[in-house]
Amino acid sequence: MEEETKKEEFKVSGEDLVKTIKEIVKQGNIRKIIIKNDEGKSLIELPLTFGVVGALLLPAWAAVGAIAAMVTKCTIIIEKTEK
Repeated sequence: MEEETKKEEFKVSGEDLVKTIKEIVKQGNIRKIIIKNDEGKSLIELPLTFGVVGALLLPAWAAVGAIAAMVTKCTIIIEKTEK
């Protein structure tokens, strides 16, 4: 069975960034998360693989937290797989 990749976009404030990313990751079928500033410039791309959890995501959470402190508005683009 072939997997299809779907993209979704969420516009969030910097203060809601970490909370929103955590909720998205819990969905489990996410392949990549891209965070862009309000000018559309990509700030970080986080490729997620199945089985990556806990301590392995700590550096990514630190980077997302730093971005959240710097931006007032941003766009989260997620790539998810659907069967």
